[in-house]
Amino acid sequence: MSSPKVEIIESYCKGCSICVEFCPTDVFEMEGFIAKVVRPEACTKCMQCELRCPDFAVKVH
Repeated sequence: MSSPKVEIIESYCKGCSICVEFCPTDVFEMEGFIAKVVRPEACTKCMQCELRCPDFAVKVH
């Protein structure tokens, strides 16, 4: 089974870091003021990042 595809829509991201804080498997890191997907293989598809992002910048496919 392949890992889910996790995407940050950079033009929507305001750098709040909520996705970084809520991700239980540390899929994200902040790079300056933009969240980046750094460990997509660790994603368990819990959807906390997408559900909690106030700017709709995170998509889990």
